[in-house]
Amino acid sequence: MQALVIDDSKAVRSIIGKIMRELGFAEIVEAENGREALNQLKAKGKPQIAMVDWNMPEMNGYEFVCAVRADSAYDDVPLMMVTTETEMDKVIKALEAGANEYVMKPFTKDILREKLMILGLQA
Repeated sequence: MQALVIDDSKAVRSIIGKIMRELGFAEIVEAENGREALNQLKAKGKPQIAMVDWNMPEMNGYEFVCAVRADSAYDDVPLMMVTTETEMDKVIKALEAGANEYVMKPFTKDILREKLMILGLQA
């Protein structure tokens, strides 16, 4: 299984990647902003999940979610916001744009596992 991890912080990408490997994702594809992530989607094919930060340069996570949801080829790719944005209006905005789940930083492996179970990606 492949996970696309999109965050402008290399440290956060590394932490999420490590947890995702422990949860059974063999391939971790990283991107440091939404634009790079769109290029990775085209290059690497559809991941089983994309983990998306909100605040990034060039193209933020919200813009990435909107761009992915505008392309019907990616309708079946679950999108999980993983961000420091905690305001309810941001959560609602992301979910309305097409994010499937929303995780607030800091998070734990158990929280990510629980969200993956909700999405049907963990037993």
